[in-house]
Amino acid sequence: MSDHSVIPPGSTIGILGGGQLGKMLATAAAQLGYRVEIYSPEPDSIAADVAAHSTVAAWDDIEALERFARECSVVTYEFENVPVAPLAAIKDMVLRPGLRALEVAQDRLAEKRFAEDHGGRPAPFAPVANAGELETAMKSIGTPGILKTCREGYDGKGQWRTGNGGASDDDLAAIAFPETGCIYEGFVEFESEFSVIACRALDGSIAFYDSAENDHEGGILSRSTVPASMAIVAQVEEARELTRQIADALDYVGVLTIEFFATANGPVFNEMAPRVHNSGHWTIEGAVTSQFENHIRAICGLPLGDTALAGKRVVMDNLIGEAADGWVEILADPQAALHLYGKGQVREGRKMGHVTRVERT
Repeated sequence: MSDHSVIPPGSTIGILGGGQLGKMLATAAAQLGYRVEIYSPEPDSIAADVAAHSTVAAWDDIEALERFARECSVVTYEFENVPVAPLAAIKDMVLRPGLRALEVAQDRLAEKRFAEDHGGRPAPFAPVANAGELETAMKSIGTPGILKTCREGYDGKGQWRTGNGGASDDDLAAIAFPETGCIYEGFVEFESEFSVIACRALDGSIAFYDSAENDHEGGILSRSTVPASMAIVAQVEEARELTRQIADALDYVGVLTIEFFATANGPVFNEMAPRVHNSGHWTIEGAVTSQFENHIRAICGLPLGDTALAGKRVVMDNLIGEAADGWVEILADPQAALHLYGKGQVREGRKMGHVTRVERT
């Protein structure tokens, strides 16, 4: 099959990763008539609940990956930490988005430099490999700031704040720096946080969703609201242009998300996610075509759907930890669209679901 041909309904789409994003992608694919196979090291992945088949194998199991690729007309991924080297060894896999997007997004230092190379403005940053380099970076960039592992880490994990109530000197001295290194970022004075969610088709055309204003608690996204405040709206066009530049440079196919800070001097690049994104969950009920359906459309070579708002205002709240225990009360609200992910164990800081409310008039 040509890399640029349409993949028709009835074909099998492979999804690397078995979390809630994979589950929602699989649901969108099924609505368009596709079969889905999940590849995940986890034997109890929640995405497998809605897939036709599931492969349970390690990320570096080349033989299992080759079998998986043979069974799929196209393969995509639901999170950015899938190891690149094993995927690169599978020669006949049609992977969308491609490996280059994974390589960039998996390393925060590479990501910042890539954004700079294409006209973006990240916060001041410096690579840090040990306590001495951290001290130098803190002196040169200043405090407060934040130390992050270059690889892995999400939802506030693998991060240490410095200055103004952040980690103590003893805490910083006790950090076991990973071999892959860290990055120190200076603090950004910002009015609000927002995300640009774009979907790029095989032919290079790009559709943008309205940018959501994002609120975080403890480093975890708690709420996304659309439309965003005027402070954000005034900066969306510039942020979209950077997103377009990055998507084109990567020859990207599918949904790409970039998070920004809205500042007095314009949008500041925070980070990118080469996938569907939590801040776009509102699109399931709140947009004409959800981010999940448009991702499936893009990787299958289909026309993109309308990204327009389906209402006047949309609010998406994450259900984190025990917040999901109130699901009966949520269902009693006629304006609420509840999504529970089916995760078994409730843990503090774990995303158990989300609820979306669309104001129609």
